[in-house]
Amino acid sequence: MKVVLLADVKGQGKKGELVNVSDGYARNFLFPKKLAMEANAQILNEIKNKAEAESFKKAEDKKAALQLSEKLKGIVLKYKSTGGADGKLYGAVTAKDIADKLSSDYGITVDKRKIVMNETIKSVGEYTLDVKLYPEIVAKLQVEVVL
Repeated sequence: MKVVLLADVKGQGKKGELVNVSDGYARNFLFPKKLAMEANAQILNEIKNKAEAESFKKAEDKKAALQLSEKLKGIVLKYKSTGGADGKLYGAVTAKDIADKLSSDYGITVDKRKIVMNETIKSVGEYTLDVKLYPEIVAKLQVEVVL
């Protein structure tokens, strides 16, 4: 019997999956505990529509990430900070600082968790940071720290 799982079932599958189980297992265990419902034409159509909507949303997110990647490619972000005469800063430049500066200067909103900083920025200079916009899309951002 084909059923659609309403919750994760160990050994069968995850929520929303269409699985084939024995009739007795479905009638005596899955249906009474409301873990699954019988797959009819309407349910199968809903699953298909959800899958199409999800794939469309992923395609739109990827397209938006590519556009944002192109915007970030030409930007050199100048960050002014305070520091000593030897070029050391009185603190550090964080991913939050960079995200805020991008938002205020260029109107580009990037989540601070997507900005990858290999080391903390504690001195004056130029840095190249990775911005993970989508699983396979990584943009490079140039940051110049000045006093």
